[in-house]
Amino acid sequence: MNILKNISLKKYNTFGIAANAKRFITINSVYELQQLLKIEKNIFLISGGSNMLLTKDIEQLVTHINIKGISIDKEDHFAAYITVNAGENWHDFVLWSVSQNYGGIENLSLIPGNVGTCPIQNIGAYGVEVKDTITQVEALEIETGKLVSFSNIACKFGYRNSIFKNAVKGKYIIISVSFRLTKNEHNLNTSYGAIEDKFALKNIKNPTLKDISDAIIAIRKSKLPDPKKIGNSGSFFKNPVISKLQFLELQKAYPKMPNYTVSNDEIKIPAGWLIEQAGFKGKRYGDFGVHEKQALVLVNYGNASGKEIYQLAQNIQKSILNIFGISLEIEVNVI
Repeated sequence: MNILKNISLKKYNTFGIAANAKRFITINSVYELQQLLKIEKNIFLISGGSNMLLTKDIEQLVTHINIKGISIDKEDHFAAYITVNAGENWHDFVLWSVSQNYGGIENLSLIPGNVGTCPIQNIGAYGVEVKDTITQVEALEIETGKLVSFSNIACKFGYRNSIFKNAVKGKYIIISVSFRLTKNEHNLNTSYGAIEDKFALKNIKNPTLKDISDAIIAIRKSKLPDPKKIGNSGSFFKNPVISKLQFLELQKAYPKMPNYTVSNDEIKIPAGWLIEQAGFKGKRYGDFGVHEKQALVLVNYGNASGKEIYQLAQNIQKSILNIFGISLEIEVNVI
């Protein structure tokens, strides 16, 4: 095992924050990881680096999970059962699935990060959540080095949430994720207006998986900055869910407030709309700010520090609470 010293993590996090790792190692197999855990358990995990904001240098051994591989476990007329190792790029896996005519994750195109992190926050977009396709998550227990399988139910998925963010946080390292993807009779989700608009422009009446994926890639590229050009971590805040009573009161002052029914008693409000109404959209403060096209995205224009971006996030939270009485929860892991 090759442990490196004093390594910049700038290229290992999509925010492009230039924090340093005192020690750094890349892991390419389960065996390597098990051997490492025999001598070092106080590790800091990093994979695609897409859901973190680094505000300091890392004292622990930074362990880059780079375990690759995709295998088709079995197939029947209706579905393919596929296991994907944690180090595979998520978007590349989506494109591969679409090319094989395997359906279920096409709406999750162009989400940054690796497969191993997708169950942790139950990634979702355009009416689809990854939990609806996951059958099993295999993880390595840090304390014992043993492999443990978590069924879909055991993962306790919720909105941008799972057991890996709560009860077992820091106790397991995700090794692979298994999916059930449809082969026939795909359940296409095209109800979002932006998707339908793309189809209308191209006169697409019976969209394929690729049509949906292409439309979402185009939509995301038009609204979201490319992390390779402008550092960001996608959506920085969760869309808040408030009581119906609170929503009805707010609606009196803001009749055009967009909203989505969650249950009979709960309403989801787009965080981006709240942030825009508070005047933050497009604001730039030196080398960091809020993206001009999507207020939900905080950005690093070059050499911002994680502390500066975190301070901006806290200012946004305070403003939204003062104006709307709504608490915004940060979706990104602040380190």
